[in-house]
This record gives sequence, C-alpha cells and structure tokens, in this order.
Amino acid sequence: MEFTYCKLIDVLSDIHSGGTPSTEESSYWGGNIKWLSSGETSQRFISDTVDKITEEGVKNSSAKLAKKNNIVMACAGQGKTRGQTSYLLDDMYINQSVIALETNASVLPLYLFYNLSSRYEELRGGSDASSTRGSITTTALKNLPFKYPDLSTQQSIVDILFGYDSLIETNNRRIELLEQTAQELYKEWFVRFRFPGYEAAKFENGLPQGWSYEKFKDELTYNTGKLDSNATVLDGEYSFYTCAKTIYKTNTYCFDGECVLLGGNNATGDFSLFYANEKLDAYQRTYIVTPQNQTLSCAYIYFVLKDYLLQFKTASIGATTKFLTKGMLDKAKILVPDEKTILRYNEIAKNMFDQIVSLKAKNENLVSQRNMLLPRLMSGKVEV
Repeated sequence: MEFTYCKLIDVLSDIHSGGTPSTEESSYWGGNIKWLSSGETSQRFISDTVDKITEEGVKNSSAKLAKKNNIVMACAGQGKTRGQTSYLLDDMYINQSVIALETNASVLPLYLFYNLSSRYEELRGGSDASSTRGSITTTALKNLPFKYPDLSTQQSIVDILFGYDSLIETNNRRIELLEQTAQELYKEWFVRFRFPGYEAAKFENGLPQGWSYEKFKDELTYNTGKLDSNATVLDGEYSFYTCAKTIYKTNTYCFDGECVLLGGNNATGDFSLFYANEKLDAYQRTYIVTPQNQTLSCAYIYFVLKDYLLQFKTASIGATTKFLTKGMLDKAKILVPDEKTILRYNEIAKNMFDQIVSLKAKNENLVSQRNMLLPRLMSGKVEV
C-alpha cells in the first residue's frame, strides 16, 4: 500500500474550537441549537447533544459551528476525555474544549476519524504540559504527522471499519429499545399504578394495600469501590465503573453478579447510572447498589434510581465538583410493592435485561475485533 506523507493541516480545509455562552444568562440556554461539550465525545458518532443553546447564546459567545461529517476531538477534559475523537452526524456548535476538523478533497472524513481514533494515546502524549489539565492545541494538531493512501483504498478501509460500527450501533439501538420498554412497564405499574389487577385493588393513603415507601438504607446496600480513577487498563479483563458515563477496563474485580452502579461525583451533578451483571470493579466514589431483600430486583432499583437522578442533581453539594453523599441516599425512599406484583415485574424485566447484557457482550467482541484491525489497516499491514 502506497501512502502520501504530510502534516495534518495539509489535508484540512478548516480547524477550530468553540466557546461557552455565559451560564449566568438564562436567555442563552434551553433553545433548540445543539451545543457539544468535551464529555460527549465518549460517543463515536454524535447526532444530538445534552445541552441546547439559543440564537442569542450563539451571538453573544465564542461558540462556533461544527458541520455534519466534521471530526471533533476533546482537546481538554477530565479523566480519559482528552483525545477522544468523534464523527458528527449533524451540525452543532462546540465549546472551547472541543476542536472541529474538516477535511479537504484528498481525505475522506471517515478515514480521518478512524485514523485519529487509532492514535488516542499518541494525541494525549502530545498534550500541552504547561496546562494544569493538559490540552491538545490546534497548533499541535496542525503539525501532527499524517499519512494516507489513495481515495479508493481509503474507501475500502472505511467500509470495513464502518461495518463493525454499524453492527455496534444496531445493537445499541436494540439495547435502548429494550430499556425503554422495561422503563415504560415500570412507570405503568409503579408510577401510574396501572399494574395487573389494579381495577380491583384497594388504596390507602394513595398507595395500594400492602405497598409502602421505605428508606433506601433499610432496603438497599450501597458501598463504594476502592480504586482510583487511574486504575484504567486499556485492554483490561473486567469492566471498571467510574463516575464517567463511559465504562472502562481494569484487571481486578471487587464484585461478581447483578448490581446497579451510581456515580457519586460529577462536574455538573449529572450522575452516571448503569445496570450490570458481571465481574467488575469500581472507582472510590462510585456506589455499588444491591437489594437487601431479594424481592426487589436490580432492574427495579435501576429505574427507581433513574427517577431520582434529577433530585440528586438538585441536592448535590460542591462548587467545582458536585457530590452525591451517602447521607443523601440514606434519606431517599423507595416504593416497595406487594410481593406478587414485584415478582411478576422482575420476571418480565429480567428477560429484557438479560438480552441487554447479551447484546453488550456482543458489542464488546465487535469493539475488540475492530480495535485490533484498526491500526493494522491504518499502517498498511493489512492490504485491502
């Protein structure tokens, strides 16, 4: 395979970062314009953003537009964020911790995406050491050594890698649908109280007879992990749950089985939440939540906690970092339905969550295969 060697700037038509509208001005936020922050680059393909801004927010800030098919990179961020690379499926504005790259006619956008995503450690190693958080500058990116084959070969490489990502995205959509179905059933039975037989049920103080609200501390066990965030191992054997919304890997485990993982700190109070059934380890601020009474399933607990996330965000303490303390969890209450109803729900939800676990395992295998192939395709060791 023949390559053309150059600097990255030679294959770009544009490169820029963005900005953040003032968070003290409410009129800048809550609009319908997508605004991307660096933490969202944990997604490989991005079609939407958590936060939206207004036209006024755009006009009165340095937020800049990144176009559909641009590549975006987190140039700064906590933990493993810096160096993450994503591909945009829609136009959106970006903040100052994100760099957008647009290719010229010599390189396919997806080829650049796969090339940069394969160089994560290299990009992090080239960060600006004078910065307290470390940062990848536009100057460093412009001067990054880059090589590329002809467009036909690029397309062949992209087709192979995107085939893996397409399968992964299909599985992710199935996972999302299964979770939505289980959550809707939870809301129907335990929020709207339209559970099987509700027509004949007797209610006392707004609850069906035999149902009650109990404190978390009396029904649930929640202990934090012991690891520091730097315990991540790139190709580790076990899942490592931190307070991030990305699941990492490590080579140790402290728990084996079914549980719910709840992040205990976050910059904005948007705490992470995961269901798991595996051998895993956890960060020292991540709660491993299990039922004291096996009548309450982890699937049920997952949706109870999901309903609490906004309340936890509001109640969280801290200036630069928001904390979810054990005391806050102790005060929260969980609805405990009668045994017949909850066991019936558990049976249905468990089937859905078993499918989710299976699909996630398939995705892990696909990711492993793709990541093994990626550097070999980029280096030309595998001919196409």
